[in-house]
Amino acid sequence: MIDLIVFSVDNNKYALNIENVQRIIQSVDLTSIPNVHPFIDGMISYEDSVIKILNFRKLIGMPTYNDELIILFSKLKDAHQDWIDELKSAIENGSDFTKTTDASKCELGKWLNDFNSYDDEVSAVLKNLIANHKNLHQSAKHALEIYEENKEEAKNILETKIYEIFNNTMKNMDTFIEELEKVSNSLQKLIFYENDGLNFAVKVDKIEDIAHIEESDIMVSDDDSSNNKFLELSGILDLDGVLINIVKTIKLPN
Repeated sequence: MIDLIVFSVDNNKYALNIENVQRIIQSVDLTSIPNVHPFIDGMISYEDSVIKILNFRKLIGMPTYNDELIILFSKLKDAHQDWIDELKSAIENGSDFTKTTDASKCELGKWLNDFNSYDDEVSAVLKNLIANHKNLHQSAKHALEIYEENKEEAKNILETKIYEIFNNTMKNMDTFIEELEKVSNSLQKLIFYENDGLNFAVKVDKIEDIAHIEESDIMVSDDDSSNNKFLELSGILDLDGVLINIVKTIKLPN
């Protein structure tokens, strides 16, 4: 029987033998290192030791978490611009409004429902964003409900209330982007890892679980990981229908 720490990077699942894991902490602000290998994000001082941070996304050739957040929030801003444009057309011209007035059902609302932050500054921005976003959808619902009986009142709500809430929501999203490093640190984890006497930390998106398995449960994979000299996989585990890549070794680049 072996114990594995299961973690995720985007939609991919990986697992490390718990014997190689010393501890897991929330990601924190890092100190940059000049002329360092591109897979290394920086270093931290932890319990009188200097720990280098290896970015697992970079290790497997994926965009960084920061880059993905920028793309995500750009799409969310564009989607809300389309949303307000359609609402404006519906109230001013009587055209159909096909988008949701339920804050929890739009893509931003779904993302916010899954977001938790341990950083006080990020939590403050998050609180304002959630409040404004919810108010935006509720106000739109109210304006659309009274539109048939009082078109002028609906238009007044749009111009005096909804536009202001919309602008505040967009500003909150811009602040999230400005605080991207803090936001990503609020989400990612650092796995303190030991290999061949070297101690470093691996930055991952999320810790999923601890799996207790038999070594015979690991299936040999056709994936050739030899192209990556810093990562060696030993196979794949099917855990309740979820495929998990088993990491044999992670090496720290010089």
